[in-house]
Amino acid sequence: MTNEVVLLDTYVSMFGMRARIALAEKGIQYEYKEEDLSNKSSILLQMNPIHKKVPVLIYNGKSICESLIIVEYIDEVWKDKSPLMPSDPYKRAQARFWADFIDKKIFDSGRRICSTKGEDQEAAKKELIESLKLLEGELGNKQYFNGETFGFVDLALIPYYCWFPTFEKCGNFSIEAECPKLVAWANKCMQKISISKSLAEFDKVYEYVLKVKQRVGIA
Repeated sequence: MTNEVVLLDTYVSMFGMRARIALAEKGIQYEYKEEDLSNKSSILLQMNPIHKKVPVLIYNGKSICESLIIVEYIDEVWKDKSPLMPSDPYKRAQARFWADFIDKKIFDSGRRICSTKGEDQEAAKKELIESLKLLEGELGNKQYFNGETFGFVDLALIPYYCWFPTFEKCGNFSIEAECPKLVAWANKCMQKISISKSLAEFDKVYEYVLKVKQRVGIA
Protein backbone atom coordinates (compact mmCIF):
# COMPACT_ATOMS: atom_id res chain seq x y z
CA MET A 1 0.00 0.00 0.00
CA THR A 2 1.46 3.30 -1.05
CA ASN A 3 -0.40 5.47 1.47
CA GLU A 4 -0.61 5.31 5.21
CA VAL A 5 -4.40 5.62 5.07
CA VAL A 6 -6.46 3.47 2.68
CA LEU A 7 -10.24 3.31 2.30
CA LEU A 8 -11.95 0.29 0.74
CA ASP A 9 -15.32 1.54 -0.41
CA THR A 10 -18.09 1.53 -3.01
CA TYR A 11 -19.13 4.82 -4.61
CA VAL A 12 -22.87 4.60 -3.83
CA SER A 13 -22.47 3.25 -0.28
CA MET A 14 -23.98 5.64 2.26
CA PHE A 15 -21.79 3.93 4.85
CA GLY A 16 -18.64 4.55 2.83
CA MET A 17 -19.66 8.17 2.35
CA ARG A 18 -19.50 8.60 6.13
CA ALA A 19 -15.84 7.62 6.14
CA ARG A 20 -15.13 9.89 3.16
CA ILE A 21 -16.77 12.86 4.87
CA ALA A 22 -14.95 12.23 8.15
CA LEU A 23 -11.59 12.03 6.39
CA ALA A 24 -12.39 15.19 4.41
CA GLU A 25 -13.46 17.04 7.57
CA LYS A 26 -10.12 16.15 9.15
CA GLY A 27 -8.15 17.01 6.01
CA ILE A 28 -6.63 13.51 5.82
CA GLN A 29 -5.07 12.37 2.56
CA TYR A 30 -5.83 8.74 1.74
CA GLU A 31 -5.82 6.16 -1.00
CA TYR A 32 -9.28 5.24 -2.24
CA LYS A 33 -9.93 1.71 -3.52
CA GLU A 34 -13.28 1.13 -5.23
CA GLU A 35 -14.73 -2.31 -4.51
CA ASP A 36 -16.94 -4.38 -6.79
CA LEU A 37 -19.23 -6.05 -4.26
CA SER A 38 -20.18 -8.75 -6.77
CA ASN A 39 -16.51 -9.65 -7.08
CA LYS A 40 -14.87 -8.73 -3.78
CA SER A 41 -11.14 -8.16 -3.76
CA SER A 42 -8.72 -10.28 -1.79
CA ILE A 43 -7.72 -7.26 0.29
CA LEU A 44 -11.35 -6.67 1.32
CA LEU A 45 -11.75 -10.32 2.33
CA GLN A 46 -8.48 -10.15 4.22
CA MET A 47 -9.18 -6.87 6.00
CA ASN A 48 -12.84 -7.56 6.84
CA PRO A 49 -13.06 -11.37 7.07
CA ILE A 50 -16.11 -11.33 9.37
CA HIS A 51 -18.62 -9.24 7.41
CA LYS A 52 -16.78 -8.91 4.08
CA LYS A 53 -18.37 -5.47 3.58
CA VAL A 54 -17.30 -1.90 2.87
CA PRO A 55 -16.21 0.49 4.12
CA VAL A 56 -12.92 -0.62 5.60
CA LEU A 57 -10.37 1.90 6.79
CA ILE A 58 -6.78 0.70 6.79
CA TYR A 59 -4.34 2.74 8.84
CA ASN A 60 -0.73 1.63 9.16
CA GLY A 61 -1.74 -1.81 7.92
CA LYS A 62 -4.49 -2.31 10.51
CA SER A 63 -8.16 -2.45 9.50
CA ILE A 64 -11.15 -0.76 11.12
CA CYS A 65 -14.61 -1.89 10.01
CA GLU A 66 -18.22 -0.64 10.34
CA SER A 67 -18.88 2.97 9.33
CA LEU A 68 -19.82 4.53 12.68
CA ILE A 69 -16.87 2.83 14.36
CA ILE A 70 -14.64 4.13 11.57
CA VAL A 71 -15.93 7.69 12.05
CA GLU A 72 -15.34 7.57 15.81
CA TYR A 73 -11.85 6.13 15.21
CA ILE A 74 -11.02 8.93 12.77
CA ASP A 75 -12.31 11.47 15.26
CA GLU A 76 -10.14 10.03 18.04
CA VAL A 77 -6.95 9.55 16.03
CA TRP A 78 -7.06 13.03 14.48
CA LYS A 79 -8.71 14.70 17.47
CA ASP A 80 -6.96 18.05 16.99
CA LYS A 81 -8.92 18.75 13.77
CA SER A 82 -12.67 19.52 13.48
CA PRO A 83 -14.05 17.37 16.32
CA LEU A 84 -17.14 15.39 15.32
CA MET A 85 -18.21 14.08 18.73
CA PRO A 86 -19.45 16.38 21.53
CA SER A 87 -17.07 16.76 24.47
CA ASP A 88 -19.85 16.19 27.01
CA PRO A 89 -20.38 12.45 27.84
CA TYR A 90 -24.18 12.74 27.86
CA LYS A 91 -24.23 14.49 24.48
CA ARG A 92 -21.89 11.83 23.12
CA ALA A 93 -24.28 9.12 24.32
CA GLN A 94 -27.20 10.94 22.67
CA ALA A 95 -25.25 11.28 19.42
CA ARG A 96 -24.56 7.54 19.41
CA PHE A 97 -28.24 6.85 20.10
CA TRP A 98 -29.43 8.87 17.11
CA ALA A 99 -26.75 7.46 14.81
CA ASP A 100 -27.87 3.95 15.80
CA PHE A 101 -31.50 4.98 15.21
CA ILE A 102 -30.59 6.13 11.70
CA ASP A 103 -29.01 2.81 10.82
CA LYS A 104 -31.82 0.73 12.29
CA LYS A 105 -34.72 2.77 10.91
CA ILE A 106 -33.70 4.78 7.85
CA PHE A 107 -31.61 2.09 6.19
CA ASP A 108 -34.17 -0.68 6.64
CA SER A 109 -37.20 1.28 5.49
CA GLY A 110 -35.28 2.74 2.54
CA ARG A 111 -34.12 -0.73 1.48
CA ARG A 112 -37.70 -2.01 1.59
CA ILE A 113 -39.00 0.92 -0.45
CA CYS A 114 -36.56 -0.04 -3.20
CA SER A 115 -37.16 -3.79 -3.04
CA THR A 116 -40.91 -4.26 -2.47
CA LYS A 117 -44.26 -3.27 -3.95
CA GLY A 118 -47.84 -2.75 -2.84
CA GLU A 119 -48.68 -2.89 0.86
CA ASP A 120 -45.13 -3.76 1.89
CA GLN A 121 -43.77 -0.71 0.10
CA GLU A 122 -46.50 1.54 1.53
CA ALA A 123 -45.64 0.34 5.04
CA ALA A 124 -41.96 1.04 4.40
CA LYS A 125 -42.75 4.56 3.13
CA LYS A 126 -44.81 5.26 6.24
CA GLU A 127 -42.02 4.02 8.50
CA LEU A 128 -39.41 6.10 6.67
CA ILE A 129 -41.44 9.30 6.99
CA GLU A 130 -42.20 8.62 10.65
CA SER A 131 -38.50 8.09 11.36
CA LEU A 132 -37.47 11.20 9.42
CA LYS A 133 -40.06 13.25 11.31
CA LEU A 134 -38.57 12.06 14.60
CA LEU A 135 -35.15 13.18 13.37
CA GLU A 136 -36.64 16.47 12.25
CA GLY A 137 -38.01 16.92 15.77
CA GLU A 138 -34.60 16.19 17.26
CA LEU A 139 -33.03 18.74 14.92
CA GLY A 140 -35.58 21.35 15.97
CA ASN A 141 -34.47 24.87 15.13
CA LYS A 142 -30.76 24.10 15.41
CA GLN A 143 -28.45 24.56 12.43
CA TYR A 144 -27.04 21.08 12.95
CA PHE A 145 -27.92 18.19 15.26
CA ASN A 146 -24.91 19.17 17.37
CA GLY A 147 -26.04 22.80 17.51
CA GLU A 148 -23.91 25.37 15.69
CA THR A 149 -21.34 22.93 14.34
CA PHE A 150 -21.51 19.92 12.02
CA GLY A 151 -21.11 16.72 14.02
CA PHE A 152 -21.53 12.98 14.39
CA VAL A 153 -25.31 12.71 13.87
CA ASP A 154 -25.20 15.04 10.86
CA LEU A 155 -22.45 12.89 9.38
CA ALA A 156 -24.39 9.69 10.07
CA LEU A 157 -27.52 10.96 8.30
CA ILE A 158 -26.38 13.18 5.42
CA PRO A 159 -25.19 10.32 3.13
CA TYR A 160 -28.79 9.13 2.95
CA TYR A 161 -29.70 12.43 1.31
CA CYS A 162 -28.27 11.32 -2.03
CA TRP A 163 -30.49 8.24 -1.75
CA PHE A 164 -33.66 10.29 -1.13
CA PRO A 165 -34.42 10.78 -4.87
CA THR A 166 -34.14 7.02 -5.41
CA PHE A 167 -36.49 6.31 -2.50
CA GLU A 168 -38.90 8.87 -3.95
CA LYS A 169 -38.77 7.46 -7.49
CA CYS A 170 -39.20 3.87 -6.31
CA GLY A 171 -42.00 4.78 -3.89
CA ASN A 172 -43.62 7.66 -5.82
CA PHE A 173 -43.68 10.17 -2.96
CA SER A 174 -41.93 13.37 -1.80
CA ILE A 175 -39.73 13.51 1.28
CA GLU A 176 -39.49 17.29 1.11
CA ALA A 177 -43.28 17.60 1.22
CA GLU A 178 -43.30 15.61 4.47
CA CYS A 179 -40.07 16.84 6.09
CA PRO A 180 -39.17 20.28 4.70
CA LYS A 181 -36.95 21.25 7.66
CA LEU A 182 -34.87 18.11 7.26
CA VAL A 183 -34.36 18.76 3.55
CA ALA A 184 -33.39 22.37 4.33
CA TRP A 185 -30.83 21.01 6.81
CA ALA A 186 -29.50 18.65 4.13
CA ASN A 187 -29.14 21.51 1.64
CA LYS A 188 -27.18 23.45 4.27
CA CYS A 189 -24.89 20.45 4.78
CA MET A 190 -24.35 20.19 1.04
CA GLN A 191 -22.76 23.64 1.06
CA LYS A 192 -19.78 22.08 2.85
CA ILE A 193 -17.14 20.93 0.36
CA SER A 194 -16.33 17.91 2.53
CA ILE A 195 -19.89 16.70 1.94
CA SER A 196 -20.65 17.79 -1.62
CA LYS A 197 -17.47 16.08 -2.84
CA SER A 198 -18.06 12.92 -0.78
CA LEU A 199 -21.68 12.13 -1.64
CA ALA A 200 -22.60 10.09 -4.71
CA GLU A 201 -24.45 11.75 -7.57
CA PHE A 202 -28.21 11.23 -7.26
CA ASP A 203 -28.60 9.67 -10.71
CA LYS A 204 -25.72 7.26 -10.09
CA VAL A 205 -27.48 5.92 -6.99
CA TYR A 206 -30.70 5.40 -8.96
CA GLU A 207 -28.82 3.65 -11.79
CA TYR A 208 -27.19 1.35 -9.25
CA VAL A 209 -30.52 0.45 -7.64
CA LEU A 210 -32.11 -0.23 -11.05
CA LYS A 211 -29.27 -2.61 -11.93
CA VAL A 212 -29.64 -4.44 -8.62
CA LYS A 213 -33.41 -4.72 -9.09
CA GLN A 214 -32.90 -6.13 -12.58
CA ARG A 215 -30.27 -8.56 -11.36
CA VAL A 216 -32.53 -9.98 -8.63
CA GLY A 217 -35.65 -9.91 -10.77
CA ILE A 218 -37.56 -7.01 -9.18
CA ALA A 219 -39.25 -5.08 -11.97
